[in-house]
Amino acid sequence: MDRAAKKELVTALNGVFKDTGVVVVAHYSGLNVAQMQTLRRQMKHAGAAVKVAKNRLAKIALEGTDAAVIVPLLKGPTLIAYSGDPVAAPKAAADFAKAHEKFVILGGAMGKTALDANGIKALAALPSLDELRAKIVGLIQAPATKIAQVVNAPAAKVARVVQAYAAKGEAA
Repeated sequence: MDRAAKKELVTALNGVFKDTGVVVVAHYSGLNVAQMQTLRRQMKHAGAAVKVAKNRLAKIALEGTDAAVIVPLLKGPTLIAYSGDPVAAPKAAADFAKAHEKFVILGGAMGKTALDANGIKALAALPSLDELRAKIVGLIQAPATKIAQVVNAPAAKVARVVQAYAAKGEAA
């Protein structure tokens, strides 16, 4: 890789580290190409991305960013997974780690907060942003539905009473 390409990679990585909500660092030693492609596909499907970069270049790119707390984790064959949603990358990484024992989560960062492997797994256990939105909409809709049922119930009861009197009157 020539010097210009390295500089471009560092600039791109620096932009990634400044714009993402969460960064996950993991060892990928022992994974074959098909497994790496599966990981990338799962990350993309979850709204996250994976980057394999030289540790030295990643450390340079981390300078001046909130995610600089992950520098000590960059040893050996590491990959960096990142996403804007604080749950997407950890969830996809944790799911992949369950299925592949050679994929080892080392830790990561959420903003300026350093996370160990257990912190990443705890983030993965949280519901995603879309799931939270769906729950909030459900909570907002539930009272409106109940109000409509309560308002309609007396009218339905009155209609049934009138119908019963009408039927009673016809029978007599």
